[in-house]
Amino acid sequence: MQSSKKQPATKFIDLSHTIEHGLITYKGLPAPIVCDYLSREDSKKFYDEGTEFQIGKIEMVTNTGTYMDCPFHRFADGKDFSQIGLECFTDLDAIVVGLPFTDELAITAAHLKNYELKNKAVLLYTGWAEHWNTELYYDNHPFVTDEAALYLRDSGAKLVGIDSHNIDDTSGRTRPTHTTLLGAGILIVEHMCNLHLLPSHGFTFSAIPPKFKGVGTFPVRAMAKVPC
Repeated sequence: MQSSKKQPATKFIDLSHTIEHGLITYKGLPAPIVCDYLSREDSKKFYDEGTEFQIGKIEMVTNTGTYMDCPFHRFADGKDFSQIGLECFTDLDAIVVGLPFTDELAITAAHLKNYELKNKAVLLYTGWAEHWNTELYYDNHPFVTDEAALYLRDSGAKLVGIDSHNIDDTSGRTRPTHTTLLGAGILIVEHMCNLHLLPSHGFTFSAIPPKFKGVGTFPVRAMAKVPC
């Protein structure tokens, strides 16, 4: 029997960048190739008039667009996307922590002290997404320090997202924040956008990857469900 109780009105906010042919997400990695495998015109050879269709073909590295990292990305024995349950990235209670890049690039534990992080998707809004698809995007970007990563881990965060080029400082060759978070099973979502449209709390977050075996990073359609 269906309940007659009226459900609260909600709206969806897309937090993902559009992936298109030739898009550079991470300098040094190849851009995606998006094309026809079977075009509508060519399909006419095989199907009756009025039933033509298109089958697309995509060739890309998994670090493309807005993407999620799971433990297998960093650890050979870590869980890949086929081993992670839906509850880990769907309808998570979420908060936004505002950390403007114009103030400081390094996100430290001190920036996180006044927030309840346990079992939350913690979305770090730096504003860096305004540089998306420009030369400025790739260098000198906001990042999470190792001590902040430890604080997120010890505070029980479930997922950490950021609207920056990388959650780690890419000026060196180490990635301690990835190591700390993924080592604790905390998922990471990078290259987010539209975080300025979200309230500070009181909404849910989802970012659902395909169920791939042997893959530790993949694009997601990240979104928030916000009460109207």
